[in-house]
Amino acid sequence: MKGRGCIQVLVMSNTILELHMTGLPGAGNISICHWLRTQVIWKQSILLLLGRQERNSTIPMTVTGPRIWVCCCMVMVVSQGRALCMRHCISVPLKTTPLVGQYISWSTIRLLSLLIQEWRQTFHSDVVVDIVCYRRFGHNEIDEPSFTQPKMYKVIRNHPSALEIYQRKLLESGKISKEDIDKLNKKVSTILNEEFQNSKDYVPNKRDWLSAYWTGFKSPEQISRIQNTGVKPEILKRVGEAMTTLPENFNPHRAVKKIFYQRRQMIETGEGIDWAVGEALAFATLIIEGNHVRLSGQDVERGTFSHRHSVLHDQETGEQYCPLDHLVMNQDEELFTVSNSSLSEFAVLGFELGYSMENPNSLVIWEAQFGDFSNGAQVIFDQFLSSGESKWLRQTGLVVCLPHGYDGQGPEHSSARLERFLQMSDDNPYVIPEMDPTLRKQIQQCNWQVVNVTTPANYFHVLRRQIHRDFRKPLIVMSPKNLLRHKDCKSNLSEFDDLAGHPGFDKQGTRFKRLIKDQNNHKDLEEGINRLVLCSGKVYYELDEERRKTERTDVAICRVEQLCPFPYDLIQRELKRYPNAEIVWCQEEPMNMGAYSYINPRLLTAMKALGRGGIEDIKYVGRAPSAATATGFYSVHVQEQTELVQKALQRDPINYPF
Repeated sequence: MKGRGCIQVLVMSNTILELHMTGLPGAGNISICHWLRTQVIWKQSILLLLGRQERNSTIPMTVTGPRIWVCCCMVMVVSQGRALCMRHCISVPLKTTPLVGQYISWSTIRLLSLLIQEWRQTFHSDVVVDIVCYRRFGHNEIDEPSFTQPKMYKVIRNHPSALEIYQRKLLESGKISKEDIDKLNKKVSTILNEEFQNSKDYVPNKRDWLSAYWTGFKSPEQISRIQNTGVKPEILKRVGEAMTTLPENFNPHRAVKKIFYQRRQMIETGEGIDWAVGEALAFATLIIEGNHVRLSGQDVERGTFSHRHSVLHDQETGEQYCPLDHLVMNQDEELFTVSNSSLSEFAVLGFELGYSMENPNSLVIWEAQFGDFSNGAQVIFDQFLSSGESKWLRQTGLVVCLPHGYDGQGPEHSSARLERFLQMSDDNPYVIPEMDPTLRKQIQQCNWQVVNVTTPANYFHVLRRQIHRDFRKPLIVMSPKNLLRHKDCKSNLSEFDDLAGHPGFDKQGTRFKRLIKDQNNHKDLEEGINRLVLCSGKVYYELDEERRKTERTDVAICRVEQLCPFPYDLIQRELKRYPNAEIVWCQEEPMNMGAYSYINPRLLTAMKALGRGGIEDIKYVGRAPSAATATGFYSVHVQEQTELVQKALQRDPINYPF
């Protein structure tokens, strides 16, 4: 730490908190009171400190700058060695002997709080405060801490509490009398007892938990009308041209220059819109509407698969250029934030979750490098994202993009563990909720949404849907890999707009399609269809190609784009359309993974309501149960993928698993 010019240790001695600063002229121990009162020392030391401190963060747009590490030692035992903090915090040398009986007063903590506030307002950087305390009793009613720490708790039992020490100091100062203290104690005890009695018949109102920024948002008990997400064609053209235009004096990589030329052609012709352009259009249209868009994750600026290119680098000067920061004249660059993050999924996802809960008018997205990398953040999914609204009545519209798909990349780069997110979904598989569009609260009453989208236009609409609704709900996206450049995974610009008669426009308008029906223009009743294959994700394109190759005009293929909550109404619409069809669920994941376990009981519920049979009438096509998500051999992958696609379209009836 020598020469870094930072606050290295904040230690406590009786009631005086001391600062030990290194790398500063005349460094030594000075009391915080003196430091705060001496403006010359404050200005010179901190400015020098700021100048010498590296204001670099490997995670832009999250936390930057110097830190204050506060170690308030009361009754504790410190093991021999050093405390190694997070890389942006300070490495604090620890004494090898116990620190016993030391105490920091509440008034000193108040002074410290003032220092922290002034630091943050002056230098716009974070301050870490670690108050190390002690536990007077066990961690629950049946725990006895002296079982394992007899010496420490002998000291603790004889040590006055923080309240007793502070009361004594106030009395010694003569600023307050014993009667005043008794009145305060009685007042607080009365308040606590009254609130305890009131809690016995308290019924929480979810609307009470929406903070100021959330004014006007609906609770799950209130109906939120479904809104269109299409955009006027002239706006799509305008932002499309802006986001594909580079400055004349900018020198992009020749491959990137070609990509942006192709993107401009897509916008001008209105055809062949790929995944990256569809996403950029979603971001751009939200930005010009005044919404903040924030994207973070590993390599998100370029895109893990080199498809996004949201930040370009001049090949001669190294200068950076972000097209989405220049959609309109004098655009506020803070409206779009894209930030490569570190490889700590747990930390970054937790930060983005908190960000999304603070500002509901931001589209906040965290993207994993590969979908299975999200297991490094499993605590956030389990304890916060999946259950936060149920436990704390707090909404969040966080979007999580997890690249998913079986392309032969092995067990560590194939599956985003779709089954885990579906298993944590709280919708009842045996009850069909109200599905009338004017009364539907299905998504509001579910803990989150899980989608596996197959077209750029549908991805555009599902992102815009996150903002264009009166409530917020987490969105888990099984984002594609090879579909990013697939020849058939394209959309026309007319699928993004709001004009009647254009593709994607129905009687409600243009919006996200929870289910995409068969693309062969079937009538409302097709008795000649012998098999209905339901699937989700990129396996659809392989099934469709095989169907064309084998000329299976008697097979219908429907894509379930929104898996959770389950689209009962649309599934039943397709079941009615094909009354004589064998019903098949096809997936590329193993049987014990993917969506099968989630789909099976819900599809059965939808079928029973129509009298279409029982569980044995749902056929399965996919990989066999497996401990590993995928094979590590590409040749085996190709064989497995070919077999499952051919089986889904075989002419003989499918008898698996029954």
